[in-house]
Amino acid sequence: MITSIMADMVRYFDGDVRRINHALKVHSFAQIIASESEIEDSKKILINIAAILHDIGIKEAERKYNSSSGKHQEIEGPPIARQILSPYHLDPDHIERICFLIGNHHTYRAIDDIDFQILVEADFLVNFFEDSMSNESVWKIKENYFKTQSGTRLLTEMYL
Repeated sequence: MITSIMADMVRYFDGDVRRINHALKVHSFAQIIASESEIEDSKKILINIAAILHDIGIKEAERKYNSSSGKHQEIEGPPIARQILSPYHLDPDHIERICFLIGNHHTYRAIDDIDFQILVEADFLVNFFEDSMSNESVWKIKENYFKTQSGTRLLTEMYL
């Protein structure tokens, strides 16, 4: 199922290699952090799916608002994610959680559980490089937002 959802994401982004690669990298880091954390397998599946689809609203945000801002992505992402996930017959509560994560992944004050924490950390790990963030910015984000042992270790090994 995860591989099929990845393929759906690739088709949806329709040749936008930068966005496809971003999603795949966030998924990889989320998978590493989740596998090194003590969480149940069902939550790991939610993390994997949310990581693959976390920016799925960006195309629609750019079309509607001429903006790729995080807030617009959060608004537009959940309906698209629901459409992509509908053939998979997931538990409705799981779909709602995935859509909550997608619809809030730039709203750090909303972090309410380990799945959300892992998604945010994985996204930051990729954005540090893609956005060429300074060491000072990386350090501040580490201090303010990184909570997992695995995510913190990856950040330190890669950037500090």
